[in-house]
Amino acid sequence: MMEKLSHYARLIRLDRPIGIYLLLWPTLWALWIAAEGVPDFTILFVFVAGVVLMRSAGCAINDYADRDFDPHVVRTKTRPLAAGHITPKEALLVFAVLAFTAFLLELLLNGLTIALSVVAVILAATYPFMKRFHHLPQVHLGAAFSWAIPMAFTAITGEMPPLVAWLLFVAAVLWTTAYDTMYAMCDREDDLKIGVKSSAILFGDRDRLIVGILQVLTLLLLAAVGMISGRGVWFWLGLLVAAGFSAYQQRLIRHREPLPSLRAFLNNHWLGMAVFLGLVLDYAFAG
Repeated sequence: MMEKLSHYARLIRLDRPIGIYLLLWPTLWALWIAAEGVPDFTILFVFVAGVVLMRSAGCAINDYADRDFDPHVVRTKTRPLAAGHITPKEALLVFAVLAFTAFLLELLLNGLTIALSVVAVILAATYPFMKRFHHLPQVHLGAAFSWAIPMAFTAITGEMPPLVAWLLFVAAVLWTTAYDTMYAMCDREDDLKIGVKSSAILFGDRDRLIVGILQVLTLLLLAAVGMISGRGVWFWLGLLVAAGFSAYQQRLIRHREPLPSLRAFLNNHWLGMAVFLGLVLDYAFAG
């Protein structure tokens, strides 16, 4: 029994929480901006728990979708489903239970937010299959990871998200596309062999340039969010630190080697945290 639970834990990547962090930071950005400071505890709890549940559900459906690909990729061939430790039906059941639990949590929020949560589930469930159809599954992931932003605004205000929410949403989509392209650079050779599509393959030799453009656009959009929401010096310091991390990531991927590209991907955790801490301090000391 314990061995089976261990396989389930690995299926949903509890041993690799980076995905939770990368989904969490934009969610917290939105909650703090929408609430103009610390949000209501119930709303904060629902969104943080929802992040953990939906990221875990996303990992389960991802491995189900990639069950025929993962055994042929060095980085993924030891995953529980690829290695035969659990069955495809078990992976689907894990996804369904986690997604349904997240939906039950959403019932604590208002009707508009509940309606938007349906879109979140659709995005999470369809993302893993996109690499079969087009070269930009990273953009689809960006939409899935960023959809909590408009939900955060509706949860707090009870109204349709304002312009600043959608600017933040686009910034998060671009950021996700940039860092997931770094991640895809790790698997480019294997993906080419098995016929999986990705932005890293699409961008080719221009991958670093396009990732750099996405990073700059992300920072510019975050700056626009800061100006519209009237943020002060702490926010701008946080954004400056984020810009430093972006430059560091460019240095890591300069030779397009798998391990440094993975380190660049992981470094985005600190970028997201820097922006969040800037917001927290700015709202804490505002006025």
